[in-house]
Formats: sequence, C-alpha cells, structure tokens
Amino acid sequence: QVQLVESGGGLVQAGGSLRLSCAASISTLSFNLIGWYRQAPGKERELVAAIMSGGITNYTDSVKGRFTISRDNAKNTVLLQMNSLKPEDTGVYLCYARSRWYDRWGQGTQVTVSS
Repeated sequence: QVQLVESGGGLVQAGGSLRLSCAASISTLSFNLIGWYRQAPGKERELVAAIMSGGITNYTDSVKGRFTISRDNAKNTVLLQMNSLKPEDTGVYLCYARSRWYDRWGQGTQVTVSS
C-alpha cells in the first residue's frame, strides 16, 4: 500500500516561513507527478506546486517566487519551502502523487498564517 505522510505545518506570522515534508512509502521517482494541494475554507482545492517527470516544476501564480518544491530521492521525500507567507496561504496542505496506474493523497497538514 503506497502511503504519503505530511509533516511541518503550523502557525506562523505573516512574512514568516515554513517547510512542509511529504514522505512516500516508495521512491518518489515512481510517480509522474508529486506535489501539494491546498484546501482553504470555502474555496476549491487547488494545486499549489508540483514536480513532474523529468524534474519539471509547476506553481500556481499566487505562490511563484515565494514557494519552492524539491525532491530528496534518497529519502523518498518531497519538500515545500514556503517563504514570505501571507494570511491567504492558510489552509490544509495535502500531498498528492500520481502514477500511471493510481493516485494517492496524504492526510494533510494545517498551515495557519496570522496577520
């Protein structure tokens, strides 16, 4: 059973930083896409950042220049470094991974940015 486990969420003031970690039970290279979604209250779930096959990264416009997604292949982990956080970044951040045959979600980690 492929599992994704997130960690690193918390409460931070606006302008601060957090680093999220998503640990996979198999090599992250097994997925053609792995990344982070955000679920904010009253809003649709949105893809925040992702790494695709070949190492191509993609970010939603609102986080470009502030968030960086990276992959540690040795630890089967995907990291999301979040800098210059804003109150609108608040939400549950969920790790998502997709292979050719299936996709998986993590349980989510709460990020709260206070103004």
